[in-house]
Amino acid sequence: MLHLYDIEAKVFDMRAAWYTQNGSAKDTLIVGEVHTPSAGKGEVLVKLKTSGVNPSDVKNRKNRPLIAPQIIPHSDGAGVIEQVGEGVDPARIGERVWIWNGQFGRAFGTACQYIALNAKQAVKMPDGLDFASAACLGIPGLTAFEAVRLCRDLKDQWVLVTGAGSAVGFYASQMLILSGAKVIGTVGSKERATLAQSVGVKHLIDYKQESVEDRILSITEGQGVARVIDLDFSSTKELISSQAIAHHAQIVCYGSNEIDFSMTFRTLLFKSIELKFFLVYDLSDQARQNDVVGLNQLIQEGKIQHCVGKRFSLAEIVQAHEAVESGQLTGNAVIEID
Repeated sequence: MLHLYDIEAKVFDMRAAWYTQNGSAKDTLIVGEVHTPSAGKGEVLVKLKTSGVNPSDVKNRKNRPLIAPQIIPHSDGAGVIEQVGEGVDPARIGERVWIWNGQFGRAFGTACQYIALNAKQAVKMPDGLDFASAACLGIPGLTAFEAVRLCRDLKDQWVLVTGAGSAVGFYASQMLILSGAKVIGTVGSKERATLAQSVGVKHLIDYKQESVEDRILSITEGQGVARVIDLDFSSTKELISSQAIAHHAQIVCYGSNEIDFSMTFRTLLFKSIELKFFLVYDLSDQARQNDVVGLNQLIQEGKIQHCVGKRFSLAEIVQAHEAVESGQLTGNAVIEID
């Protein structure tokens, strides 16, 4: 259900950030007041405490054609349910929740004080989880869980995590170690290396300074890696023809810095390489349910650490977007809602 935040009606009772055109953060993002939505049938109204800023939010604002005249960005966030719509258990009022797909296929996301959305997209937060960490789960947490879930036979296998100090790689590395895998991570800075080491990644490769292929072969004593969880297939594809990627390897990928590239079919065929691509916004209902339950369970059991890199106010949303866009921020960017 699409909720129109009616600017023309001059009913301004909720602070929000929005944009009406593509472009740079400083040229497009506006902070002001709009109409507060209400929960429709099957929906909940969440008073947001935090909003997570992800690379996809930055890319949407820069380049993705607008689906409505006004876009309130961000898909991730956390808060408290204040209202329920028809068909939703009133007992959910007061529940602390984290949100997934807040702005996927919708005009209005989590960069605001209130969001109304399907009740299943507001997930009850595990005990003890803070709102800032909860704003890191919708995209980074679920992407990592799904990627690891798609990998088979992880125990005692060498697994390469590209970007082990990135938001997704940080979570994925922890989950792989819990699964008994031997993790090798690539990193591009000392700060991200330190972050990956803090959760138990023992083998790290500085891809800016070292040969990833040579280091993998050295670490694995010539075996190569059997699994790859990959954030940039346009770079990783070059490794497939090398001995660093073992025969019958499985590559699970959720991103690429380049859209168009070529590959040699013969290499994939003769090495029996399995490729699996997925989009965290577009998981099947069953996969989504499995991932949400599994991720919450790991958090409830205290097995997963979170990394909030920097906190911003809603008034600082331009700086938050610029920090994510720079690629220099270690950890997640989180906006604390006034």
